Amino acid sequence: MASISLEDVKYEQELAAQAKAIAHPARVRILKVLLDLETQGGCLNGDLVGQLGLAQSTVSEHLRILREAGLIRSEPKPPKVCYRIEMQGIKRLQQLFNHLF
Repeated sequence: MASISLEDVKYEQELAAQAKAIAHPARVRILKVLLDLETQGGCLNGDLVGQLGLAQSTVSEHLRILREAGLIRSEPKPPKVCYRIEMQGIKRLQQLFNHLF
């Protein structure tokens, strides 16, 4: 059995953190909605609560987790906040999965 390098450990830890961030169906749905909007040149500043059927506080928590993981970003657009997919974060997640497999 080959020894595990420090680089492999770092990749595994980063992948585990990212996987944890997307480990809820509502967060996967949020990413899909934002990705669809991104391809159309838009952002989400509407009623995500209605689309997900979840309480506002729950949606806010999901958005916070995705933002902290670097998978989405928020831009102030008073009186609302515009959420966008963070393509660099998504590309990094893809790289991490590719490195594993």
